[in-house]
Amino acid sequence: MKKRPRTSLDQAVVDIGRREVGGLSARSFARRLAASEDLVLRLDVYNKLDGHRGCVNTVSFSGDGDIVISGSDDRHVKLWDWQTGKVKLSFHSGHHSNVFQAEIMPYTDDRSIVTCAADGEARHAQILEGGQAETMLLAKHQGRVHKLAIEPGSPHIVYTCAEDGLVQRLDLRSKTATELFTCQEVYRTHVGVVHLNAIAIDPRNPNLFVIGGSDEYARIYDIRNYKWNGSHNFGRSANYFSPSHLIGDAQVGITGLAFSDQSELLVSYNDEFIYLFTQEMGLGPDLLSASTKSVDSNSSEVTSPTTVNADDNVTPQVYKGHRNRETVKGVGFFGPKCEYVMSGSDCGRIFIWKKKGGQLIRVMAADKHVVNCIKPHPYTPALASSGIENDIKIWTPRAIERATLPTNVEELPWTCIRWVKLNPSFTIRGG
Repeated sequence: MKKRPRTSLDQAVVDIGRREVGGLSARSFARRLAASEDLVLRLDVYNKLDGHRGCVNTVSFSGDGDIVISGSDDRHVKLWDWQTGKVKLSFHSGHHSNVFQAEIMPYTDDRSIVTCAADGEARHAQILEGGQAETMLLAKHQGRVHKLAIEPGSPHIVYTCAEDGLVQRLDLRSKTATELFTCQEVYRTHVGVVHLNAIAIDPRNPNLFVIGGSDEYARIYDIRNYKWNGSHNFGRSANYFSPSHLIGDAQVGITGLAFSDQSELLVSYNDEFIYLFTQEMGLGPDLLSASTKSVDSNSSEVTSPTTVNADDNVTPQVYKGHRNRETVKGVGFFGPKCEYVMSGSDCGRIFIWKKKGGQLIRVMAADKHVVNCIKPHPYTPALASSGIENDIKIWTPRAIERATLPTNVEELPWTCIRWVKLNPSFTIRGG
């Protein structure tokens, strides 16, 4: 007789039994339960945080998970008690345009906040004893600043990147901004600037950070290679990542980046798919020399770098089904050991895949238009999401029934096209 395959619910029952007889520690039990597919399939809206007067472009949890911080087109930053839905603090960011990201600095008792925006500024807000917020300019870019990255475990160090291609390192202690380099294309008929959309820091090795933007390459840099006296050109990447079939494709770009706890690199491309790279899949630091060698001595034409290294490497895991065209969307992991990959979509839904194997297991309606930002709770199986609507949705595994994939799941990402056609005034915005 053929055995029925074991489900995640079956495994949860087995784990409960093992815990009762001492075969599984309480900590291991909690982590295994939080990674259960059954919980992912029971995610449902727990609360809606309603208070902004514009699109909510950024949302994330505080380090202890008690607070949700958000930023909006209304230029305000709000701190929420996400369980009650009440605003704990609201203040004007000091920005002159849409706030694209707002983050609470770690180990600061939730009193130190950094923001970036469409006005090209990165700012720092200090929450005073009376609850007032005091904001100041940290750094200026010549283009929109979509993302910033906080050095893991540091209450002082922040990195920014922007559409001007500039990467800066900010120190909140000295209030100084160090211009590290301007990201440039590795090939084309002329040297151009890569307009940057995303930056992330490796949690296992905070010396490494990755950037991505208007070309096909995710570039990793090692801050230890920077010479603080300015005697060294830091603009050369320590490693490049790209699916081999996208190398040389001038139509693609990167909108979102994330590192897993195992230093895997997740890269989301506009109008394409999401890819997961291990460090061994890197193309190395020599793309520039490869493209230089491809220039004919009697011609000014520059071709794309050789793809020999890319073809030799293992193919990255791919995640398909969503649509990423209209906005700058983030991408991220979910689960205590990053067991799942998640992304928003132009169809107003959240897509969740198994990291291993790339199987799509969940599609959740989360916005009437577009979902741009999804962030996990640091400890419990909960999510916060935001998009074009003015609210934030909190998701917890509270549904009685397990969700199933929609029967028309292949058609969902294309429903956004009809909405965009009906709303011609819609413009691309950050997320």
